[in-house]
Amino acid sequence: MHRLRTAVAAFLLVLAFPAPGQSLCEPDGLQASGSIYRICMPPADKYNGNLIIWAHGFQDAGTPVSIPEEQLCIGGMCLNEIANNLGNGFITNSYSKTGLAIEQGAADILDLVSIYTARKGKPNKVFLVGASEGGIITALNVERHPEVFSAGMAVCGPIGNFPMQINYFGDARATFEYFYPGIIPGDPFSPEPWLVANWSDFYSLFVRPIVMAPQTRPVLEQWVRVAGLPYDPANFDSTVEQSVRDVLRYSVVNLADAAATLGGFPYDNTAKWYSGSNDDYALNMNVRRVSADAAALHAMATRYETTGNLSRPLITMHTSNDQQVPALHQLFYMVKTSNAGNLLSRHLPVLVDRYGHCNFTSDELIQAFTIMILYQGLFP
Repeated sequence: MHRLRTAVAAFLLVLAFPAPGQSLCEPDGLQASGSIYRICMPPADKYNGNLIIWAHGFQDAGTPVSIPEEQLCIGGMCLNEIANNLGNGFITNSYSKTGLAIEQGAADILDLVSIYTARKGKPNKVFLVGASEGGIITALNVERHPEVFSAGMAVCGPIGNFPMQINYFGDARATFEYFYPGIIPGDPFSPEPWLVANWSDFYSLFVRPIVMAPQTRPVLEQWVRVAGLPYDPANFDSTVEQSVRDVLRYSVVNLADAAATLGGFPYDNTAKWYSGSNDDYALNMNVRRVSADAAALHAMATRYETTGNLSRPLITMHTSNDQQVPALHQLFYMVKTSNAGNLLSRHLPVLVDRYGHCNFTSDELIQAFTIMILYQGLFP
């Protein structure tokens, strides 16, 4: 145990104080799928033969296919620099589509290994790190391709139960319409194109002023309880507003793309009993009910669902009050890995008591990354 603590401390020291100027990124390339990729390398004499892949998080449907630069850097240090300063090769990409891109992203990430191998030679070990949508891409790829990936780190991803993720946004939209009827025009589950295209401005001008007004606070508090929106009790107004903004954006801007990608309407609340309002009976008798298409349910069950069957180590991280991807995902995944006999031996969950999506400190991320490397050595 003393040797393990010493190894952890030494590794953290290297991560915390990397040598500057050790990362050279090549011009971006194009995968056959249309995904844009980027390779960054350390100096040849520093290269250890290992590869780190970054799987980025969700991008709203309709935004251009591009590598999300804002997701590449944390705490003043960019991921390619961290990887290269440790002697690893680094590769990332854009995925071939925006919006719901889990299937496409998983395939594009797998293809990155072939591209890297053709250009730089076969890596000794491949470590996959992903956040948010990239988190479930990481979990799925580590589960399905242990012959490719040596270990993975899935941060704040919907890894536990994918329909639960869809229903979280759907329930928020359905109950919002009950508590704030007509504020958002049109069918709540078939938003007009003009509303989708102008959602940010519409929200700021017409939705936020009503929802966050002091005189409507009792309604807001009911909706927050019913929809299960996370918040920080010490900072209620700003964190609730962030939760409101996020769940409505996903349900308005990205619903049509999710339905098209899954081959049918994915949300179902026909059997849902809502609670937490001042009159739950009235709420449940009057809330809008919709059913999911069989094709979408089949797609989620067969292509978007993790199993918990791991042949390689996987570290998962979540905050307790994540307003975009509920923390229950990590608990559900722990049940899966426990049933598969992989909990702790292959799957190590990390829960941080904090509000916010992927709201981790650089130290916490570095420690989890360190544990992933050590786990790979202890449980190859």
